[in-house]
Amino acid sequence: MALIAFTFLSAARAATLPAVVPRTDPEARRRRVILGLAALGVIVTLLSLRPWPHTIPGTAAVVNVSGGQFYWEIDTDTVPLGEPVAFHAHTVDVTHGFGVMDPAGTILFQTQAMPGYVNQVSHTFETPGTYRVVCLEYCGIAHHDMLNEFTVAAR
Repeated sequence: MALIAFTFLSAARAATLPAVVPRTDPEARRRRVILGLAALGVIVTLLSLRPWPHTIPGTAAVVNVSGGQFYWEIDTDTVPLGEPVAFHAHTVDVTHGFGVMDPAGTILFQTQAMPGYVNQVSHTFETPGTYRVVCLEYCGIAHHDMLNEFTVAAR
């Protein structure tokens, strides 16, 4: 009984005290948060995309790559070590993902190869060896067999 009386008296006393609660407009706060996040997103996007697109050096060796279901045709078997190489990739049928993997199986770079358009990507190979070309976009039932190779060696 004493507990109920104590609770009642505490509640009654608290109700008579002036409430000093700062009022905030939840809509204004939400608007500030959304605008702040949008500004942060724009800043991060601009800073991260600033170095693109990369320019391809005029001295780069050019390798023409043509893809089709389910093959890659590369116009050379050997590319130079330590020099920029520009891959010009396109396809004759559907979109393919042109990807190059190093001898350890790590993807070095990729670009989309599309019909009617030539995409260019440049890379300087620092390690000699046999590199694999793979398709990184599902293109049909034999997609997994869409492989080719080239060798990186000093001239």
